[in-house]
Amino acid sequence: MARYITITLNKRGISCRAKLLDVEAPLTCEAVWNALPQSGAAFHAKYARNEVYTLVPRITTAPHRENPTVTPIPGDICLFDFEPWEIGNPAYGYEPGSEAHHEQGATDLALFYGRNNLLINGDVGWVPGNVFATIEDGLPGLAVACNDLWIQGVVGETLSFAREL
Repeated sequence: MARYITITLNKRGISCRAKLLDVEAPLTCEAVWNALPQSGAAFHAKYARNEVYTLVPRITTAPHRENPTVTPIPGDICLFDFEPWEIGNPAYGYEPGSEAHHEQGATDLALFYGRNNLLINGDVGWVPGNVFATIEDGLPGLAVACNDLWIQGVVGETLSFAREL
């Protein structure tokens, strides 16, 4: 039986429905499912292009690589696992004390809302993400809201991931 999650930009009041890719990424799906619900400050990517994400406490049961990509397509939902040293660079703009500076590292839960994404970072090179879900409902409206985050800013916005039962 298929499992679904709801992803919400809370301040903007927009949600989408994503299907877990249990066949393609079973370990990542199980790790994320067991860690839900998760919510945190929303960020719009600097490097990847059409990506909105949040940093949450590290989901240590998630594999480092499973169903990886460096070229996510619209509707892909990815997990990135980061050691503390990988995202603590002040140039990334995360506030001291945030999940990015946590001594255990952090998990990045990201959604991709448009085309032509490339997961490369000038400091470390390629940054593969585990594709663990795909948006099946609500992508057009979510894309408008995500683009608004890019234009208007992310201040006060949170991104939430929850099980759909």
